[in-house]
Amino acid sequence: MSKAGSGKLLFLLYCAVIVVTTMLYGAVHPVVLALFYSVVALMIVIWSIGCLASGHMKISPSLLQIPIAAAAIYGLIQIIPFGSVSEIAGVEEIPRTISIDPFATQVAALHFLALFFFFAVALVVTESPQRIRRLVSFITIFGFLYAFFAILQGVLSPGKIYGLVDVGFGTPYGSFVNRHDFAAFMEMTICLPLGLLAVGAVKKDKRLLYITAASLMGVALLLSGSRGGFVSMLCGIFVLLLLTRNGSGRRDSVIKIALAAGLVLAIVIGAILVGGESSLTRFAESAASGDISSDRMHIWRVTLGVIGHYLPFGSGLGTFGSAYTAFDTYSGMERVEQAHNDYLQVLADAGVVGFAIGLGFLYLLYIQARKSIRIEDRFLRGVAIGAVAGCSAILVHSIFDFVLHITAIAVLFLTLVALIAASGRKYIRTDAGGRSSV
Repeated sequence: MSKAGSGKLLFLLYCAVIVVTTMLYGAVHPVVLALFYSVVALMIVIWSIGCLASGHMKISPSLLQIPIAAAAIYGLIQIIPFGSVSEIAGVEEIPRTISIDPFATQVAALHFLALFFFFAVALVVTESPQRIRRLVSFITIFGFLYAFFAILQGVLSPGKIYGLVDVGFGTPYGSFVNRHDFAAFMEMTICLPLGLLAVGAVKKDKRLLYITAASLMGVALLLSGSRGGFVSMLCGIFVLLLLTRNGSGRRDSVIKIALAAGLVLAIVIGAILVGGESSLTRFAESAASGDISSDRMHIWRVTLGVIGHYLPFGSGLGTFGSAYTAFDTYSGMERVEQAHNDYLQVLADAGVVGFAIGLGFLYLLYIQARKSIRIEDRFLRGVAIGAVAGCSAILVHSIFDFVLHITAIAVLFLTLVALIAASGRKYIRTDAGGRSSV
């Protein structure tokens, strides 16, 4: 296999992972996760063959890879035995580990390892402006088609995924079992076309297509009924406006704000037209739900107890469900598996060490984002701004839900991070004015 052939195959597999993990319920089922791990392993093999064909090892120098690898390594450290605990229920010589459930932590560490390799491949496949252009176009088209599918399914067979799978728990939307996960996916895909539109990197004859795609994604997000998703989308649009106001006159800033407000209004009106009045009452219905997962304040209070008890090293990656039960003040009839706040769960599972790793990742992302949004090429700047807005939206959403624990969302999030890193590289200029467009 030639270097060019391996690169094309790697790119196709990469795009396939985005689609398959999304369409197969977000890749949370063990069978789908096994498929994801297998494809990542295949991508590493193809990458290795490409390196052999070219005669040199192609690895991205991006420091953003380090925190993800560090998370996997720390998970493995948490399961290293040091001594043994006293006899429990007649069982002696039980290994003492940081993790209260070494098997769950081992699984979580291997998952981080798979995400690390996936991210490393993402940084490699976005090696040129042409690849970046294709990837952005692919995500925009897929987001548009996926939004249309979700709206159609919500009208024809609400409550059933693909019109066949009846979920006995949660409130599904699109192919996700949880509507908040669907909203998280949409709030990332919508930001890429908006970023290109905001910097004027879209040709006039294509602007209506991009506006239509972004509007439909927004309508689908609103119809999902996710309050956290809607707030996060607004935050993403705000970040986008903030990043594109530099260098613009007052008149241009007012126009951009008016256009953003018009987009949000169009999304709301579109949701009402498609879903009727009930499309907006879902927000109130979700607040009044008797589902324990809706009582986030109780979950967060208990989680703070878990954090305080297991500081400074955490209870172990992937052990939140087990750690939470001992501190839950409710009846225990319903098991809580996630903290519904990714930041609190990092502290609960990985303690101060995990929180430091997370802060390191956000710091490196901030440094890279500052560099990329100042790139001279208009298209690359639009991609960077859109990706930063999408990442900002998901980081806000993580305050209300556990969206980054869903594989499909983590895959798209890492894709946006890779696009931020790729947009900041130095390429051959597309024209003398640095005004490339799609």
